[in-house]
Amino acid sequence: MPSPQFLDRFATWVADRPDTPAIRWREATITYRDLDALANAAARELVSAGLRGDDRVGVSAGKSPELVALLIALWRAGHTVMLPSHDLGSAALRMLAKAAGVTRLVTPSPVLSETTEPVGVHHVPSAGDSLLILTTSGSTGVPKLVPLSPKGVDNFMCWAAGTFDIRPGAQVLSCAPLNFDLSLLDVWTTLASGATTTLVDPRFATDGSYLAHTLDTEKITMVQAVPMVYRLLADLSIGPIRFPSVRHLVLTGDATPPKLLPELVRMFPRARRYNVYGCTETNDSTMYEIIDTTERKLPIGSPLPGVHTQVISCDGDVVEGSGSGELWVSTPFQANGYLDPIATRERFVRDPADGNTVFYRTGDVVYRDDDGVFTLEGRTDFHVKVRGARTNMAEVEHVIQRHPDVREVAVVAVPDELAGNVLHAVVCRREGSSLNSLKLREVCREGLARTAIPTTITIVEEALPKTSTGKVDRKAVLSRYTERI
Repeated sequence: MPSPQFLDRFATWVADRPDTPAIRWREATITYRDLDALANAAARELVSAGLRGDDRVGVSAGKSPELVALLIALWRAGHTVMLPSHDLGSAALRMLAKAAGVTRLVTPSPVLSETTEPVGVHHVPSAGDSLLILTTSGSTGVPKLVPLSPKGVDNFMCWAAGTFDIRPGAQVLSCAPLNFDLSLLDVWTTLASGATTTLVDPRFATDGSYLAHTLDTEKITMVQAVPMVYRLLADLSIGPIRFPSVRHLVLTGDATPPKLLPELVRMFPRARRYNVYGCTETNDSTMYEIIDTTERKLPIGSPLPGVHTQVISCDGDVVEGSGSGELWVSTPFQANGYLDPIATRERFVRDPADGNTVFYRTGDVVYRDDDGVFTLEGRTDFHVKVRGARTNMAEVEHVIQRHPDVREVAVVAVPDELAGNVLHAVVCRREGSSLNSLKLREVCREGLARTAIPTTITIVEEALPKTSTGKVDRKAVLSRYTERI
């Protein structure tokens, strides 16, 4: 949790509980004393490398205790840190560094091994008092730079620790990369609370057996992950597995297949289960506790305490009561905007009613029921015109996903001269399944309007390409599977 309050709380645990495990990594235990020593060593390296107090630093590296320590050292020295995906190529990294006003790029391996100066930094966009700049996924365009508000992350730290019982003795699993906003809970809230974070080795992040072993041996009490992680566990063929130590389980980041819900009860018999919705720009916004495992479409829930929402119709009107539209949210955790002021004006808007509340336009289309519970219907950019009819590709995916032999699915729009767009579905079927396109077309005919039925369906055995955050990469799907259509 990058803020002065985080640093103060971390220092308290170093002083009061120095031998408490802070990080579990592979087979090693790093105590709070050890992590503090790593951070001090990194600080000395930073000084030797000639970093100035006003340097804005970019850090691109895989998740490790050394990276955690380096970030703590940078924040202690007052540096604002841009933390992009470490999978970015050098050209993309330098483009983001230039846009962020980064003056030094730093890499830990295991202590500081490289400092380079990006070429062409001519100005430094204001980041306010932010200590951490995250980037959006870039799934809908060029990644945006999001400077996190220290006040916002402190508010989040307080909410998350209280809601999920993160305190000394808690064991939290960290599946996501450190540049992903899930780490605000899994790593930074955990370390601010005197608990232990177990870092999943990125080399085995999609290995169900490794994840199961980690959950079991580390006696994990809280886990937050995208649905793919839970599906990897459910698909293991080693017999019934259960993780009774888990008390809080969070699904987030993507739609959850309904058939996965009963598996969660089986695998995590003592856990409270939640579906949590949020964006990098706002952090968590709504939450739904999963009680009924027969849900055909899992809601994203009701606003968290202090969160304000609006539903805006396609005509720009505020939807009162039940109805569908784009979700606008204002949270106690949100950023003040992007580094790009033009992008900020487009997505962060003031409430015309009071002129004070700043809402973030999520781009997500939701349905709000009479009880104020939201269900995600897709994104505004997941809506396309097919033969003149507005079609929600996420809804098409949801219908196809109902078939028990469908492992995962992505529906993409392919430009067509006559229809405007036609839909193409790429379906990964379960191993050993005889699923074919005829069976899937029958499912579509039963659950969709005729214009929403995919024109073409490709069935594959391999997993669909994923983004760094574990979501299906629809751009890669479009490129890989539609070039011959």
